Amino acid sequence: MTGIAVAGVTASGKSTLAVELALRLSGEIISCDSMLVYRGADIGTAKPTEEERRGVPHHLIDIRGADEPFSAGDFVREAERAEREILARGRTPILCGGTGLYLDSFLRGGYPEEKKEVPPELLSFLEEELAGKGAAAMHEKLRALDPEAAERIHQNNTRRVLRAIGLCLANKKTKTELDRLTPQGAAVRDYGVIALRFSSTEARSARIEARTRAMFAAGLPRETETLRRQGFFDRCAAAAQAIGYKELFPYLDGEEGEEEAIARLAAATRRYAKRQQTWYASMPYVRWLSVDEDGRMKQTSQLADEAMRLLFE
Repeated sequence: MTGIAVAGVTASGKSTLAVELALRLSGEIISCDSMLVYRGADIGTAKPTEEERRGVPHHLIDIRGADEPFSAGDFVREAERAEREILARGRTPILCGGTGLYLDSFLRGGYPEEKKEVPPELLSFLEEELAGKGAAAMHEKLRALDPEAAERIHQNNTRRVLRAIGLCLANKKTKTELDRLTPQGAAVRDYGVIALRFSSTEARSARIEARTRAMFAAGLPRETETLRRQGFFDRCAAAAQAIGYKELFPYLDGEEGEEEAIARLAAATRRYAKRQQTWYASMPYVRWLSVDEDGRMKQTSQLADEAMRLLFE
C-alpha cells in the first residue's frame, strides 16, 4: 500500500482523523479539497488551523490566488509531485478531503477529461439554478452545450439533464464526447481509502448545525464580506459555486437575519453532504467508517483505531 486517503461527507471530521493517522503512521497530508488551495478563504472552507494540524506537514493548501484556476488535472499533477517528495522522505502520503472528483482522478491516474462524474458542489449549484429557472430553461442550456445529449434526455428528467450539464462544465467536454473517451476498468492506485459517513441523519444534521454556528462565531460573515469586497468571488469560479459563502450574501445585503442565514447555509450543507455520500457509495475502492454511534459522535482515537483495523487487518 503506497498511502491512504481519508474522504467522506462534509463535517464528518476528516481533517482531524487524517492528522491522527499521520501522527501514528509518520505521514504527511495532501489536501484533496477544491477550495483549500485558495489563499484567503479560510473559515468558509473549514481550512485546518496550524493548531489543528498538530505539526503534521500539509500540502496543496494556500497555493493559488483567486484568479488562478485549479482543475482536477492540476490536482493530479500537484498531488503526484507531493507524493513523490513524501515517499522520498520515507513517510506516508495521506490524502484528505471531500472533493471526490480530485480523489478519483488521482487514484485512477486519470485527468478530468477521462472522468464522467460531476463534483457534488457543482451539482448543488445547478440544482439551485433549476429551482430558479425551471426545467425547460435548463434543458435549453444543455441543448446549447451538448445537442446530442439534449435529444436523448427529456427535459422532465431533470436529474439526467443537470448531470449532463455538469459533465460539460466540469470536464470541458460534452457528455457525448466523454461517453466515447472514458476508459473502462482503469487501474486504481494502491491506496487504502476510508470514507467517513454518519449512520443517522439526525447526527449529521446536528453536526452540520453546530459547525455552521461555530463558523459564524469565528467570523464567517466578516470573511465573506471581505472576500466579496476584494472581488474574490468574481475572479474565482470555484468559490462562486462552492457551499459556504454565497449563502451569506442575502444576510450581508440586509435581506435576512442571522438565524435565517445560518438555516440557509446549514440546509445547503446538508444537501451537499447527501450528494457526497451518494458519490462515494459508487466508488468500489471505498471502505466506510461511521463517525457516530447510538446518536453520539465517536472520539477521534476510536475512529483512528477503527480506521487502522480497516486498512491493515
